[in-house]
Amino acid sequence: MTASSVETLDPTLESLVARTLGRETSEELAALLPTLVRDLEGVDWRLQEVLGSTFARLSEAARYACSTGGKKVRPLLMAVAARALGAESTGPIVSLAAAFQLIHTATLVHDDVIDHAETRRGRPSMPRAFGVPLAIVSGDYLFVRAFELAAEYPKPIILRCGESCADLVEGEVLQESAKFDLSSGREHYLRVVERKTAAIIAAALASVAEIFEAPAPSVDALAAYGHRLGVAFQIRDDLLDVVGDPDLLGKPLFNDYREGNPTLLSLEAYHRLDPRRQAEFEHLFQLRRKRTKHLLRLRELSEAVGAPAETARAATEWADRAVAALAPLPAGPYRSLLERLARGAAERVS
Repeated sequence: MTASSVETLDPTLESLVARTLGRETSEELAALLPTLVRDLEGVDWRLQEVLGSTFARLSEAARYACSTGGKKVRPLLMAVAARALGAESTGPIVSLAAAFQLIHTATLVHDDVIDHAETRRGRPSMPRAFGVPLAIVSGDYLFVRAFELAAEYPKPIILRCGESCADLVEGEVLQESAKFDLSSGREHYLRVVERKTAAIIAAALASVAEIFEAPAPSVDALAAYGHRLGVAFQIRDDLLDVVGDPDLLGKPLFNDYREGNPTLLSLEAYHRLDPRRQAEFEHLFQLRRKRTKHLLRLRELSEAVGAPAETARAATEWADRAVAALAPLPAGPYRSLLERLARGAAERVS
Protein backbone atom coordinates (compact mmCIF):
# COMPACT_ATOMS: atom_id res chain seq x y z
CA MET A 1 0.00 0.00 0.00
CA THR A 2 1.46 3.37 -1.02
CA ALA A 3 1.48 6.57 1.01
CA SER A 4 -1.11 8.05 -1.32
CA SER A 5 -3.45 5.10 -0.79
CA VAL A 6 -3.07 5.52 2.97
CA GLU A 7 -4.28 9.11 2.62
CA THR A 8 -7.16 7.97 0.45
CA LEU A 9 -8.32 5.32 2.90
CA ASP A 10 -8.21 7.47 6.00
CA PRO A 11 -6.80 10.99 5.76
CA THR A 12 -7.41 11.54 9.48
CA LEU A 13 -4.97 8.84 10.55
CA GLU A 14 -1.93 10.48 9.02
CA SER A 15 -2.85 13.85 10.54
CA LEU A 16 -3.46 12.21 13.91
CA VAL A 17 -0.04 10.56 13.86
CA ALA A 18 1.59 13.80 12.72
CA ARG A 19 0.06 15.74 15.61
CA THR A 20 0.76 13.15 18.29
CA LEU A 21 4.17 11.96 17.20
CA GLY A 22 5.58 14.83 15.15
CA ARG A 23 6.14 15.18 11.44
CA GLU A 24 9.39 13.27 11.47
CA THR A 25 8.13 9.80 12.28
CA SER A 26 10.55 6.90 12.37
CA GLU A 27 10.81 4.35 9.57
CA GLU A 28 9.55 1.78 12.06
CA LEU A 29 6.34 3.73 12.60
CA ALA A 30 5.83 4.43 8.90
CA ALA A 31 5.83 0.68 8.33
CA LEU A 32 2.90 0.30 10.75
CA LEU A 33 0.62 2.81 9.05
CA PRO A 34 -0.85 0.64 6.27
CA THR A 35 -1.80 -2.05 8.79
CA LEU A 36 -3.44 0.44 11.14
CA VAL A 37 -5.29 2.14 8.30
CA ARG A 38 -6.76 -1.22 7.28
CA ASP A 39 -7.75 -1.82 10.90
CA LEU A 40 -9.58 1.51 11.07
CA GLU A 41 -11.14 0.97 7.67
CA GLY A 42 -12.74 -2.17 9.10
CA VAL A 43 -14.17 -0.14 11.96
CA ASP A 44 -15.52 2.46 9.53
CA TRP A 45 -17.20 -0.25 7.49
CA ARG A 46 -18.85 -1.69 10.61
CA LEU A 47 -20.05 1.76 11.67
CA GLN A 48 -21.68 2.45 8.34
CA GLU A 49 -23.32 -0.95 8.45
CA VAL A 50 -25.17 -0.29 11.71
CA LEU A 51 -26.12 3.37 11.27
CA GLY A 52 -28.95 2.81 8.84
CA SER A 53 -32.49 3.56 9.98
CA THR A 54 -35.95 3.20 8.49
CA PHE A 55 -36.12 6.99 8.70
CA ALA A 56 -33.70 8.66 6.32
CA ARG A 57 -33.42 11.82 8.41
CA LEU A 58 -32.25 9.83 11.45
CA SER A 59 -29.68 7.95 9.35
CA GLU A 60 -28.44 11.26 7.96
CA ALA A 61 -28.14 12.76 11.44
CA ALA A 62 -26.34 9.71 12.86
CA ARG A 63 -23.82 9.66 10.02
CA TYR A 64 -23.29 13.41 10.36
CA ALA A 65 -22.57 12.97 14.07
CA CYS A 66 -19.99 10.31 13.29
CA SER A 67 -18.35 12.51 10.68
CA THR A 68 -17.81 15.25 13.28
CA GLY A 69 -17.06 12.91 16.19
CA GLY A 70 -13.29 13.19 16.29
CA LYS A 71 -10.31 11.28 14.96
CA LYS A 72 -11.21 7.72 16.03
CA VAL A 73 -8.61 7.83 18.78
CA ARG A 74 -10.32 5.04 20.74
CA PRO A 75 -10.51 2.57 17.84
CA LEU A 76 -6.90 3.44 17.00
CA LEU A 77 -5.79 2.73 20.57
CA MET A 78 -7.72 -0.54 20.55
CA ALA A 79 -6.11 -1.61 17.27
CA VAL A 80 -2.62 -0.73 18.47
CA ALA A 81 -3.23 -2.53 21.78
CA ALA A 82 -4.35 -5.67 19.94
CA ARG A 83 -1.26 -5.57 17.75
CA ALA A 84 0.95 -4.96 20.80
CA LEU A 85 -0.45 -8.18 22.28
CA GLY A 86 0.62 -10.02 19.15
CA ALA A 87 -2.72 -10.21 17.33
CA GLU A 88 -2.32 -10.93 13.62
CA SER A 89 -5.77 -9.52 12.88
CA THR A 90 -8.03 -7.01 14.61
CA GLY A 91 -11.12 -8.64 13.13
CA PRO A 92 -12.29 -9.95 16.54
CA ILE A 93 -12.49 -6.42 17.98
CA VAL A 94 -13.90 -4.48 15.02
CA SER A 95 -17.47 -4.46 16.34
CA LEU A 96 -16.34 -3.52 19.85
CA ALA A 97 -14.14 -0.71 18.53
CA ALA A 98 -17.13 0.57 16.55
CA ALA A 99 -19.27 0.34 19.70
CA PHE A 100 -16.87 2.44 21.76
CA GLN A 101 -16.61 4.99 18.95
CA LEU A 102 -20.40 5.28 18.87
CA ILE A 103 -20.53 5.73 22.65
CA HIS A 104 -17.94 8.48 22.42
CA THR A 105 -19.80 10.16 19.56
CA ALA A 106 -23.12 9.97 21.40
CA THR A 107 -21.60 11.73 24.41
CA LEU A 108 -20.26 14.49 22.16
CA VAL A 109 -23.72 15.02 20.68
CA HIS A 110 -25.28 15.26 24.13
CA ASP A 111 -22.44 17.51 25.35
CA ASP A 112 -23.09 19.90 22.47
CA VAL A 113 -26.75 20.05 23.47
CA ILE A 114 -25.89 20.71 27.12
CA ASP A 115 -23.20 23.28 26.27
CA HIS A 116 -25.23 25.01 23.52
CA ALA A 117 -22.22 24.46 21.23
CA GLU A 118 -22.32 26.03 17.80
CA THR A 119 -19.49 24.08 16.16
CA ARG A 120 -17.74 20.72 16.38
CA ARG A 121 -14.48 20.08 14.53
CA GLY A 122 -15.00 23.19 12.41
CA ARG A 123 -18.50 22.20 11.30
CA PRO A 124 -21.94 23.07 12.67
CA SER A 125 -22.68 21.04 15.79
CA MET A 126 -25.51 18.51 15.76
CA PRO A 127 -27.96 20.80 17.60
CA ARG A 128 -27.22 23.59 15.15
CA ALA A 129 -27.36 21.39 12.05
CA PHE A 130 -30.39 19.27 12.96
CA GLY A 131 -32.06 21.02 15.89
CA VAL A 132 -31.98 20.08 19.56
CA PRO A 133 -34.76 17.43 19.56
CA LEU A 134 -33.22 15.41 16.71
CA ALA A 135 -29.74 15.83 18.18
CA ILE A 136 -30.87 14.33 21.49
CA VAL A 137 -32.67 11.46 19.79
CA SER A 138 -29.69 10.83 17.50
CA GLY A 139 -27.39 10.59 20.52
CA ASP A 140 -29.76 8.04 22.06
CA TYR A 141 -29.83 6.15 18.77
CA LEU A 142 -26.01 5.94 18.72
CA PHE A 143 -26.02 4.50 22.25
CA VAL A 144 -28.55 1.85 21.20
CA ARG A 145 -26.52 0.89 18.14
CA ALA A 146 -23.37 0.75 20.29
CA PHE A 147 -24.88 -1.83 22.61
CA GLU A 148 -26.22 -3.76 19.66
CA LEU A 149 -22.59 -4.14 18.59
CA ALA A 150 -21.38 -4.89 22.12
CA ALA A 151 -23.97 -7.68 22.35
CA GLU A 152 -21.80 -9.73 19.97
CA TYR A 153 -19.35 -10.30 22.85
CA PRO A 154 -19.35 -12.34 26.07
CA LYS A 155 -21.32 -11.05 29.03
CA PRO A 156 -18.27 -9.70 30.98
CA ILE A 157 -17.38 -7.47 28.02
CA ILE A 158 -20.94 -6.16 27.77
CA LEU A 159 -21.04 -5.50 31.52
CA ARG A 160 -17.73 -3.62 31.40
CA CYS A 161 -19.03 -1.53 28.53
CA GLY A 162 -22.22 -0.77 30.47
CA GLU A 163 -20.34 0.07 33.64
CA SER A 164 -18.10 2.52 31.80
CA CYS A 165 -21.20 4.23 30.41
CA ALA A 166 -22.62 4.46 33.95
CA ASP A 167 -19.32 6.02 35.04
CA LEU A 168 -19.66 8.53 32.23
CA VAL A 169 -23.12 9.58 33.37
CA GLU A 170 -21.94 9.82 36.98
CA GLY A 171 -19.07 12.02 35.81
CA GLU A 172 -21.52 14.35 34.09
CA VAL A 173 -23.60 14.58 37.29
CA LEU A 174 -20.46 15.22 39.37
CA GLN A 175 -19.40 17.97 36.98
CA GLU A 176 -22.83 19.56 37.11
CA SER A 177 -22.75 19.51 40.94
CA ALA A 178 -19.64 21.72 40.97
CA LYS A 179 -20.70 24.31 38.39
CA PHE A 180 -19.20 27.75 39.12
CA ASP A 181 -17.66 26.38 42.34
CA LEU A 182 -13.90 26.87 42.54
CA SER A 183 -13.83 25.41 46.04
CA SER A 184 -14.68 21.94 44.65
CA GLY A 185 -10.96 21.19 44.44
CA ARG A 186 -8.57 19.07 42.43
CA GLU A 187 -9.81 15.72 43.78
CA HIS A 188 -13.36 16.44 42.63
CA TYR A 189 -12.06 17.44 39.20
CA LEU A 190 -10.11 14.19 38.89
CA ARG A 191 -13.17 12.15 39.90
CA VAL A 192 -15.08 13.85 37.07
CA VAL A 193 -12.31 13.20 34.53
CA GLU A 194 -11.83 9.60 35.61
CA ARG A 195 -15.51 8.91 34.99
CA LYS A 196 -16.23 11.10 31.96
CA THR A 197 -13.11 10.31 29.93
CA ALA A 198 -10.75 7.76 31.46
CA ALA A 199 -13.24 4.98 32.31
CA ILE A 200 -14.32 4.44 28.71
CA ILE A 201 -10.74 4.17 27.41
CA ALA A 202 -9.72 1.84 30.24
CA ALA A 203 -12.74 -0.39 29.59
CA ALA A 204 -12.08 -0.50 25.85
CA LEU A 205 -8.43 -1.53 26.22
CA ALA A 206 -9.06 -4.06 29.00
CA SER A 207 -11.74 -5.62 26.80
CA VAL A 208 -9.27 -5.92 23.92
CA ALA A 209 -6.88 -7.81 26.18
CA GLU A 210 -9.61 -10.18 27.34
CA ILE A 211 -10.88 -10.86 23.83
CA PHE A 212 -7.37 -11.94 22.81
CA GLU A 213 -7.04 -13.99 26.03
CA ALA A 214 -4.06 -12.01 27.30
CA PRO A 215 -2.71 -12.88 30.77
CA ALA A 216 -4.15 -10.97 33.72
CA PRO A 217 -1.10 -8.65 34.09
CA SER A 218 -1.59 -7.49 30.49
CA VAL A 219 -5.31 -6.88 31.05
CA ASP A 220 -4.53 -4.80 34.13
CA ALA A 221 -1.70 -3.00 32.33
CA LEU A 222 -3.90 -1.90 29.45
CA ALA A 223 -6.69 -0.85 31.81
CA ALA A 224 -4.23 1.27 33.83
CA TYR A 225 -2.70 2.68 30.66
CA GLY A 226 -6.13 3.64 29.30
CA HIS A 227 -7.15 5.25 32.57
CA ARG A 228 -3.99 7.35 32.88
CA LEU A 229 -3.94 8.30 29.21
CA GLY A 230 -7.57 9.39 29.51
CA VAL A 231 -6.73 11.71 32.40
CA ALA A 232 -3.75 13.16 30.50
CA PHE A 233 -5.93 13.66 27.42
CA GLN A 234 -8.67 15.50 29.32
CA ILE A 235 -6.30 17.73 31.28
CA ARG A 236 -4.71 18.76 27.99
CA ASP A 237 -8.14 19.21 26.38
CA ASP A 238 -9.24 21.53 29.17
CA LEU A 239 -5.99 23.48 28.87
CA LEU A 240 -6.44 23.91 25.11
CA ASP A 241 -9.92 25.30 25.74
CA VAL A 242 -8.19 28.38 27.17
CA VAL A 243 -4.78 28.62 25.47
CA GLY A 244 -5.32 26.66 22.24
CA ASP A 245 -5.82 27.76 18.64
CA PRO A 246 -9.55 27.76 17.80
CA ASP A 247 -8.80 27.11 14.12
CA LEU A 248 -6.90 23.93 14.99
CA LEU A 249 -9.46 22.87 17.59
CA GLY A 250 -12.41 23.47 15.27
CA LYS A 251 -14.41 25.17 18.02
CA PRO A 252 -14.37 28.44 20.00
CA LEU A 253 -12.24 28.82 23.12
CA PHE A 254 -13.37 29.38 26.72
CA ASN A 255 -16.28 26.94 26.81
CA ASP A 256 -15.41 25.79 30.34
CA TYR A 257 -15.18 29.39 31.56
CA ARG A 258 -18.54 30.17 29.96
CA GLU A 259 -20.23 27.08 31.41
CA GLY A 260 -18.60 27.44 34.82
CA ASN A 261 -16.85 24.06 34.71
CA PRO A 262 -13.90 24.03 37.15
CA THR A 263 -10.90 22.49 35.38
CA LEU A 264 -7.41 21.81 36.61
CA LEU A 265 -6.30 25.06 34.95
CA SER A 266 -8.88 27.25 36.69
CA LEU A 267 -8.42 25.46 40.01
CA GLU A 268 -4.65 25.83 39.80
CA ALA A 269 -4.95 29.53 38.97
CA TYR A 270 -7.43 30.13 41.80
CA HIS A 271 -5.15 28.37 44.28
CA ARG A 272 -2.05 30.34 43.23
CA LEU A 273 -3.54 33.85 43.12
CA ASP A 274 -3.17 36.31 45.99
CA PRO A 275 -6.39 37.07 47.93
CA ARG A 276 -7.27 40.20 45.95
CA ARG A 277 -6.84 38.67 42.51
CA GLN A 278 -8.35 35.41 43.76
CA ALA A 279 -11.54 37.27 44.61
CA GLU A 280 -11.53 38.87 41.16
CA PHE A 281 -11.00 35.51 39.47
CA GLU A 282 -13.83 33.93 41.46
CA HIS A 283 -16.20 36.82 40.68
CA LEU A 284 -15.52 36.59 36.95
CA PHE A 285 -15.71 32.79 36.93
CA GLN A 286 -19.11 32.83 38.63
CA LEU A 287 -20.68 35.25 36.12
CA ARG A 288 -23.46 33.42 34.28
CA ARG A 289 -23.13 35.66 31.20
CA LYS A 290 -19.48 36.40 30.50
CA ARG A 291 -18.34 38.91 27.93
CA THR A 292 -15.15 38.55 25.91
CA LYS A 293 -13.27 40.91 28.22
CA HIS A 294 -14.17 38.69 31.20
CA LEU A 295 -12.88 35.56 29.46
CA LEU A 296 -9.65 37.24 28.44
CA ARG A 297 -9.11 38.54 31.97
CA LEU A 298 -9.58 35.04 33.40
CA ARG A 299 -6.92 33.79 31.01
CA GLU A 300 -4.65 36.71 31.87
CA LEU A 301 -4.91 35.96 35.58
CA SER A 302 -4.20 32.27 34.96
CA GLU A 303 -1.10 33.06 32.94
CA ALA A 304 0.13 35.59 35.50
CA VAL A 305 0.63 32.82 38.07
CA GLY A 306 1.92 30.14 35.69
CA ALA A 307 -1.22 27.98 35.85
CA PRO A 308 -1.04 26.86 32.16
CA ALA A 309 2.53 25.60 32.58
CA GLU A 310 1.62 23.72 35.76
CA THR A 311 -1.44 22.21 34.06
CA ALA A 312 0.69 21.09 31.11
CA ARG A 313 3.15 19.54 33.56
CA ALA A 314 0.33 17.58 35.21
CA ALA A 315 -0.80 16.23 31.82
CA THR A 316 2.76 15.10 31.08
CA GLU A 317 2.98 13.42 34.49
CA TRP A 318 -0.16 11.40 33.80
CA ALA A 319 1.17 10.47 30.35
CA ASP A 320 4.42 9.25 31.92
CA ARG A 321 2.39 7.12 34.33
CA ALA A 322 0.49 5.68 31.37
CA VAL A 323 3.76 4.71 29.70
CA ALA A 324 5.00 3.08 32.92
CA ALA A 325 1.83 0.97 33.08
CA LEU A 326 2.78 -0.75 29.80
CA ALA A 327 5.77 -2.56 31.34
CA PRO A 328 4.07 -6.02 31.40
CA LEU A 329 3.41 -5.90 27.64
CA PRO A 330 5.98 -7.43 25.29
CA ALA A 331 8.42 -4.92 23.85
CA GLY A 332 7.95 -4.05 20.19
CA PRO A 333 6.93 -1.36 17.74
CA TYR A 334 3.27 -1.35 18.75
CA ARG A 335 4.04 -0.97 22.43
CA SER A 336 6.35 1.88 21.43
CA LEU A 337 3.47 3.41 19.50
CA LEU A 338 1.23 3.18 22.58
CA GLU A 339 3.94 5.00 24.52
CA ARG A 340 4.18 7.73 21.89
CA LEU A 341 0.40 8.11 21.73
CA ALA A 342 0.30 8.63 25.50
CA ARG A 343 2.93 11.33 25.33
CA GLY A 344 1.20 12.85 22.31
CA ALA A 345 -2.04 13.09 24.29
CA ALA A 346 -0.27 15.39 26.75
CA GLU A 347 1.35 17.52 24.05
CA ARG A 348 -1.30 17.81 21.34
CA VAL A 349 -2.45 21.13 19.96
CA SER A 350 -5.82 20.02 18.56
